[in-house]
Amino acid sequence: MTKSNKIAVVLAGCGVYDGAEIHESVFALWAIAAAGATYDIYAPDMQQHHVINHLNGQEMSEKRNVLVEAARIARGNILPLSELDASKADAILFPGGFGVAKNLCSFAVDGADCTVNPEVKRVVKDFHNAQEPIAALCISPVLITKILGNTEVTIGSDKDTASAIETMGGKHVTTTHGEVIIDTSNKVVTTPCYMLDASVLQIADGAKNIVAALMKLLAPVQNH
Repeated sequence: MTKSNKIAVVLAGCGVYDGAEIHESVFALWAIAAAGATYDIYAPDMQQHHVINHLNGQEMSEKRNVLVEAARIARGNILPLSELDASKADAILFPGGFGVAKNLCSFAVDGADCTVNPEVKRVVKDFHNAQEPIAALCISPVLITKILGNTEVTIGSDKDTASAIETMGGKHVTTTHGEVIIDTSNKVVTTPCYMLDASVLQIADGAKNIVAALMKLLAPVQNH
């Protein structure tokens, strides 16, 4: 029974400095739909690491919930990550944003020694064990590498982040705008997006290209 190319998109909140990167998230949703696939959106029901004022970059004293904030991008049509497993979709996609490194894992604070949210770890391993493709944009490849270990990924060209990926057991490939690295053995596809100094058009290209790579990995297993 086919699931009609359903992609699970996991958001880390709303906003580049403390949640999901909005441009990457929206262009990923657009690219999925443009490729003829469908998506469901998920986020962990948890408190954010902290809240950043996106106007001045200052930390705020208030508390916010990752699922509630991600619902802004999803226009309310979102599910808690606890409801996701590999039977619900054909692939999983993670946009970037500092929320990945603050809410989904602790990479922003702990680097290669980071810990991963248990629900996030569970779903990534579930999709990997089911041999279903995993896509990661921007900083999200560090999350995938921390969970899976020996993966070939890209975050662009940032040497410190690339070094952390190598420390976590991954292999980093330097890339530029719109390029996608495909780890065929792990079915992991990655692209740098805003890990590079990018324009909104370059982000759109990155989203389109990574979804195209995802669809190619899905093609042989459809109608199973």
